[in-house]
Amino acid sequence: MAEGGGERLSERIVVNGAAAESALEVDGTLRWRSGGGDQCLRLESEVLGLDVQGTRITVRALAEAPRSGSICAFGGASGERRRVRRDYSLEMPTEAAALRWSARLMNCIDSLGRPKKLFVILNPFAGKKSARTIFEDQIKPILESGNINYTVVETKYQNHAQEMTKSLDLPKYDGIVCVSGDGVLVEVVNGLLKREDWATAIKIPLGIIPAGTGNGMAKSLLDSAGDMYSIANATFAVIRGHKRALDVATISQKEKIFFSVLALIWGLAADVDIESEKYRWLGSARLDIYALLRIMNLRKYHGHFQFIPAPGYENHGEPVKRVDGAKSNYVLTQQEQGSDSKFKTCGYQGPENSLDGLEWRSVDGPFISIWVNNVPFSAENYAPAPKAKFSDGYLDVVILKDCPKSAILGMMFNMSDGSYVKSPYIIYLKVKALRLEPGKRVGHDTKGGIIDCDGEVLAIGDAAADSNVQKHFMAYGPLLVTVDQGLATIFTPVP
Repeated sequence: MAEGGGERLSERIVVNGAAAESALEVDGTLRWRSGGGDQCLRLESEVLGLDVQGTRITVRALAEAPRSGSICAFGGASGERRRVRRDYSLEMPTEAAALRWSARLMNCIDSLGRPKKLFVILNPFAGKKSARTIFEDQIKPILESGNINYTVVETKYQNHAQEMTKSLDLPKYDGIVCVSGDGVLVEVVNGLLKREDWATAIKIPLGIIPAGTGNGMAKSLLDSAGDMYSIANATFAVIRGHKRALDVATISQKEKIFFSVLALIWGLAADVDIESEKYRWLGSARLDIYALLRIMNLRKYHGHFQFIPAPGYENHGEPVKRVDGAKSNYVLTQQEQGSDSKFKTCGYQGPENSLDGLEWRSVDGPFISIWVNNVPFSAENYAPAPKAKFSDGYLDVVILKDCPKSAILGMMFNMSDGSYVKSPYIIYLKVKALRLEPGKRVGHDTKGGIIDCDGEVLAIGDAAADSNVQKHFMAYGPLLVTVDQGLATIFTPVP
């Protein structure tokens, strides 16, 4: 709640051309009564900024659209909040009154701790390649109405955002905002964690404004607050400056480390996400269309999945037996873990909490799909992990081993709200850590699958099908995933 100081102000003024008895509360709420009844405008949750010219104060707002009853009766128990860009003209009786009211409003805004300068990374190749237009037409006007100073830089190639973030002068900014799908956000996190000052760098607030195909993080954040999924709401969430902690997963193999904030997938979901890239011009519809094609020609993969269960999930899978005096056979070999001491001095190496002594359990393949999630949504209409939390220190895993094609098709229609996880064919887990050993496709000794992390290919197990297989970040082999609770910080709307 804003604290502007002083007493409640009241005045008979003209609001949008109509005379009204008006009051400005101590918390910054503007109330007025005119022929349309009682109305109000909440500074903290609706006001962007203001202009003062003589006796006129223009309040720029993203006002919540009324659902029923009084215009001040926003935020009902059902439905999502929808906001509309509006200006409110307050004509004061004297310039002295205008100065008094505008000073109170500005004091309230300044007390909110909103960001003042942002570094905006825009991906012009995201989604339908419309990020520039989205920024100019929808995002820029809101930022400027909120008196936000910003620097915009466009990415020119893959991992450009990571490179920029690694060398960015962070103290100059109050946050980094990604205008893209989820890929740029992931690059930014990886860039921050590869800096020498990673421990402080990763605490800079991150923002995500959807302009890509998936947009899972933006949808997850807005949905958690009951906000409608929209570019305006996502932009306003950044301007308001509220923050929440965000878990970061560390994926390691030999000397290579990749940091994830969204999802790691293998099997059906990965095949659909990556192989449908050729239909990117269809937007998010490409996922639905290609999923149908893949289900009709369903693949299964050999493999092994081992995990440390969260409390309440200890009965899933089978216990991992101790082997040759080792604490458990989940441990990666020395070759898998890597031993490059120079690498280990650069940047963040993953959570320090030891996994020794914890019970590991296993599920063996063949698998249709394994989906490891950090947040509830992977796209606007896909909620693969409805129980996922932003900073609970666990990853939510969805395993599909064997299932009729008709049942998989049925699950697709229940993905938007996550109710598909009630299917008897689904194994749903929360885990503290996991080890995935991907295998070849059933019936094809030379063809493996795709390991997809946050929309990017980490590894492909079929060299014949992918000429760039040597260019991928990791080998198609065992990898270890751990999670660091609340490591990053992200701008978030509030309920």
